[in-house]
Amino acid sequence: IPSLPLPGYPQVRVALPSRRLARAVADHRPDIVHLASPFVLGPRGLAAAARAGVPVVSVYQTDLAGYARTYLGAGEAAAWRRIHAVHTASDLTLAPSTSSLRALGAHGVPRLRLWPRGVDTERFDPAHRDPGLRRALAPAGELLIGYIGRLAPEKHVELLGPAAALPGVRTVIVGDGPSAPALRTALPGAHFTGRLTGPDLARLHASLDVFVHTGPFETFCQTVQEAQASGVAVIAPAAGGPLDLVDHDRTGLLVRPGDAGALREAVVALRDDPARRARLAAAGAAAVADRSWEAIGDRLLDHYREVLRARTAVAR
Repeated sequence: IPSLPLPGYPQVRVALPSRRLARAVADHRPDIVHLASPFVLGPRGLAAAARAGVPVVSVYQTDLAGYARTYLGAGEAAAWRRIHAVHTASDLTLAPSTSSLRALGAHGVPRLRLWPRGVDTERFDPAHRDPGLRRALAPAGELLIGYIGRLAPEKHVELLGPAAALPGVRTVIVGDGPSAPALRTALPGAHFTGRLTGPDLARLHASLDVFVHTGPFETFCQTVQEAQASGVAVIAPAAGGPLDLVDHDRTGLLVRPGDAGALREAVVALRDDPARRARLAAAGAAAVADRSWEAIGDRLLDHYREVLRARTAVAR
């Protein structure tokens, strides 16, 4: 299907509705159509599935209403109308967190199931901790904190400012995006690596002392799981997906969303208490040990079977 680069994220491409999509579905002759984050292509995918008489499973992945609020200061209601229309027309909607389930239910979306995300515990492993990398990033043995993800307004990475200015703390920012230039100015002491993938990303994850996530609009927050699997203590906002991933003061710390002071105090607490930091890191790693992608894939197959059984029952 032809696609275009997403403005601000050239590595991400977005396909636009076209007749080719319908032909691709018809030629493939699927038993089920899976719509991944179907805000743009969703209606055309639904129409193609309906013409083929095939049931549809839609996945809710992105808080587009929250993004509309952040980028435009408006459009939240319109985004929810679009989300409601696509997901209500689907045979089943899969949401990645209980927070997302509640939001969809509150906006009238029916037929909801929880489908979380897996984590690659071979790639993200404490064994990838690199003492040489740590010395390069924190030469005096400082506490090394890091953010990994898109550098965009909805992520609010600037909230790291007060924590990054703490004595005995060094900050590393991994990722790229439209906010990168402004963040380099706002966080002058931070080390910006740009976008990392594969073994380089795994090595950086495992070499942190504390992973800090700042965005309040995460429907899941995969980087939290990856940090936990890497044996790193986690600080995240008490909103959205992290509420499922972080049990406060057992597998990480939750802080008030949008509160730079609360985030700073959480970093201070972990800087000054290495034993607590180690306890949170160990508990976080244990919590994600059984969240393999294979197990999550099996759950997806179960959801497909549920939809196919329901369609067969109706046909009878």
